[in-house]
Amino acid sequence: MKAGNLYRSADEKVVAGVCAGLADKLDLNVTGVRWVWALVALVSGLPVLIYLVLWVVLKERPTGDDVSFIDV
Repeated sequence: MKAGNLYRSADEKVVAGVCAGLADKLDLNVTGVRWVWALVALVSGLPVLIYLVLWVVLKERPTGDDVSFIDV
C-alpha cells in the first residue's frame, strides 16, 4: 500500500477514476480492481452506492497540469 491520501485518478479514469485511484493506492492492477468491483456490484449492488459516495467525497489527484510556466 502506498503512503498518502486516496484520490480519484485523472489519468486512468473510465467513469470517475475511483477504481483507478483505489488500484493506485493499493498498488494493484487497475483492470483487476475494475473487474472485481463490477462482479461484486452485479451480485450485491452495494459497490454501486460506495462508488457514488467515493465519487463525491474523493478529490481528483492533482496532475500538475494547472501550473503555468513562464518561458524566459
